[in-house]
Amino acid sequence: MPHTHVNFQGDSITINGQPVYSDVPYSNPLVHGMLMNARFIQGVFDDKADPSRFARFGHDVYEPEANTDRLIAALPQWYRFGLRAFTVGLQGGGPCLTMDDWTSIDNNPFGPEGTALDPAYEGRLDRLIAAADRLGMVVIVSLLYQGQVHHFAHDDAIRQAVVTACRMLRANGYTNVIVEVANEHTVGQFAHHPVISSPQGAASLIELAQEHSQMPVGCSGGGGEANRTVQEPADVILIHGNGCTRQQLFATVKTARTWQMNKPLVCNEDSPCIGQLEVAFASRLSWGYYNNMTKQEPPADWTITPGEDQFFAQRMATGIGLDVPRLREEAQYYLQGFEEPMALNGRRWIRLASLYPESINYVEFYRNNLWVDTAYDEPFSCGYMNSWMQTSTPVAKGDLWEAKVFLRSGDVVFRRVQVE
Repeated sequence: MPHTHVNFQGDSITINGQPVYSDVPYSNPLVHGMLMNARFIQGVFDDKADPSRFARFGHDVYEPEANTDRLIAALPQWYRFGLRAFTVGLQGGGPCLTMDDWTSIDNNPFGPEGTALDPAYEGRLDRLIAAADRLGMVVIVSLLYQGQVHHFAHDDAIRQAVVTACRMLRANGYTNVIVEVANEHTVGQFAHHPVISSPQGAASLIELAQEHSQMPVGCSGGGGEANRTVQEPADVILIHGNGCTRQQLFATVKTARTWQMNKPLVCNEDSPCIGQLEVAFASRLSWGYYNNMTKQEPPADWTITPGEDQFFAQRMATGIGLDVPRLREEAQYYLQGFEEPMALNGRRWIRLASLYPESINYVEFYRNNLWVDTAYDEPFSCGYMNSWMQTSTPVAKGDLWEAKVFLRSGDVVFRRVQVE
């Protein structure tokens, strides 16, 4: 029997009939009914074309079953800090930091006609949803991803894939699932398929998913997008915050609020920019953390890793009102990217993580006392491109790396790493 039932009361989200977090003693009443979440999009990932390329980051082989099992094992740790939902994709997401061309990946469980769901994918998803159900967590199941849509033979196959997935979800009797028809229906390869990319097409897919799943359904657009035509038939308004400043994220929330639809507003993908939590808690936006390095590069490390993950978990717990140990001031800055074995071909993805990134003016990066780069915007990455993308940096044994952190208070903090 299912343990976790997700439902909506107006714009409030409930679990087992009670607003989320209302069961937490001394919790902040303003967060009751919110659903803090994370993008664990590769939770059932496989690459049927060449899985050997994902034998990396300390793994001799890529094992999709083990990847899912590691996520299941990590869920209780996230739950303790207040995470109550996560997004997993049947077609996964893009390993954007390490691969330029995702079209060579075959992570499509539906086949070219969209009529058959790979039993291995269904099995992994079932284990994941069941584990979340036991904990009291919600799973946002994302059906379609632009980097995989080229595997469909025609547009009718896309509609059929939605039917196939939703019939499976309904047949399995899940009560802790929200369906996301497409991850960012306006971006990338989706542009070639108006059945997804057009507002009318996305709205039609939402209605199709509702019919065949009998579950709450939504659909996200690109970062900062809010389209009323798409959201009219949806049960939940799904938005993304990728690339948005705090002001831009707030503007997206404000636009959606003007529609007065009386539906939950959930951002299920943003970035490692945990300064966005200020906007989320102030505007009652259920916010989705997205760490593109540790959580979207297969094989993912699903644990709460040092730095960005840890700081997000801490800020989330504090905002909810959970009783968690406070971090010492000296532990509130972390030079990220030097963890073993998170390197590839002698290159690393270096960032300065902070518990309160809003307090930082800018960060200078030095290698062996020579300036390399300066980051003015969160997430303060060396090789910053946008809030979810950066270039890699060559790192050699013996290098001394330093981040010089200029705070808005006028103080300067240093973090150093000697490469072993």
